Amino acid sequence: MDLSPHLLKRMIDRRFTEVDLRRMLQYATGCHRDIVEGRWVIEATFRKWPWEVIVEPDFQAKLLVVVTAYPNDGENE
Repeated sequence: MDLSPHLLKRMIDRRFTEVDLRRMLQYATGCHRDIVEGRWVIEATFRKWPWEVIVEPDFQAKLLVVVTAYPNDGENE
């Protein structure tokens, strides 16, 4: 797993850690394609609230790149 520079800033702004992120991914509740081709939205829960984690597989490097993560307030649906 690789963390994007954008995500690293958001982790500070949104007050979560890499451990929190890994836990969200481990206990994901669903997933669907993102509007950006090649990316996926992982549905998760963090602090009892729904969150979305945007990931992009890097097949050449055999990594999952986490692009960003944010609380899902329902406005994105």
